[in-house]
Amino acid sequence: MPKANPAARFAVYALLVGLGGLFGVPLLWLLVTSLKPVEQTMSNPPTWLPYAHYSEIGGKRVDVVLDARVTEPSVLVEDVATGRRDLRPVGSVAADNPTLRVVGMAEPGWWLVTERNPAAVGSRPIREVLPPEAIESRVQFRWQNYPEALAAMRGSPPDVPGVPPRKPNPEQDAGFPQFFLNTVIVCVLGVIGAVLSNALVAYGFARLRWPGRDVFFAITLATMMVPFPVLMVPLYGVFKNLGWIGTLLPLWAPAWFGGAFNIFLMRQFFRTIPEELSEAARIDGASEWRIFWTVILPLSKPVLAVVALFHFLFAWNDFLGPLLFLTRRQTYTLALALQQYQSQQGGVQWHYLMAASAVVILPVIVLFFLAQKTFVQGIATTGSKG
Repeated sequence: MPKANPAARFAVYALLVGLGGLFGVPLLWLLVTSLKPVEQTMSNPPTWLPYAHYSEIGGKRVDVVLDARVTEPSVLVEDVATGRRDLRPVGSVAADNPTLRVVGMAEPGWWLVTERNPAAVGSRPIREVLPPEAIESRVQFRWQNYPEALAAMRGSPPDVPGVPPRKPNPEQDAGFPQFFLNTVIVCVLGVIGAVLSNALVAYGFARLRWPGRDVFFAITLATMMVPFPVLMVPLYGVFKNLGWIGTLLPLWAPAWFGGAFNIFLMRQFFRTIPEELSEAARIDGASEWRIFWTVILPLSKPVLAVVALFHFLFAWNDFLGPLLFLTRRQTYTLALALQQYQSQQGGVQWHYLMAASAVVILPVIVLFFLAQKTFVQGIATTGSKG
């Protein structure tokens, strides 16, 4: 066999690395954004690294937010009644205005800054105008965004020190632990049902001979052409009559009745297993159930892992199902909780949303890398015969 051209191999690997890096950019951007302060998540031009800015205000070094750059000679004025400070152009504030007080002057190129975290709880953050040389900037990853983001997923605000605790409300107090538990329940029960039900049906199509087998298999595959939106209304009516709306049952119970795609995968894999193994077991007196359980399934671990992984990914990322069938916050899954968390903040806190999203996708990434070898083996060997 002739050796591959080194230049061609280098070009192929470079292309693969480049394409892999291109597909990894969104994930990298998500991780970087999750470690930024909120004002830097939508900055223009965008910045890849999160920065922290420090300056000395009132004799103490504080973390500040760069609100705006001064473009013309301006004055910093303070509302006497409220204490609010704003930047105004020079000459726009009358000297005898009793409601406003000039507290600072700013030249073009200076920054209007705001204290990020006031020392006193409930106090107004200090605003000041500073020259660029008075501001120290450095790269700083805000790891505290992660616990703060998970805590913010609660439907009710946390208790405030010094304020009498509010009455517990399980519905509103549901947070990330409850959403995570609901998602795990849906995924685990769905995976068990998908593996068992699809394996049974696929075995019947692959190894048993009965009248109309191929016709029923064709009808089963034809159901893959029916999109889920067509089935939403009938399914909702069925689940409502069963009393399942508002529970997790509609999200995992259908997995126990098989799915055309998984049945097809398993059937094709079962057909690659030599018939002689089943015949030898029948000669020894084994029933079809025992052949299925002790002969076929142990040899089918790769395809079982593929079906389990496919269904786990589907159930973990499913948004439309929970949106349709779940009515109580206490039963929300992570996918639905993220959307609800995004809409409850009133001006999306993108750094929190990205941090929560990173936590949600982490189990999927870990699971894929742990099952990568088995997953690739199951895909590679499925359908190699028949």
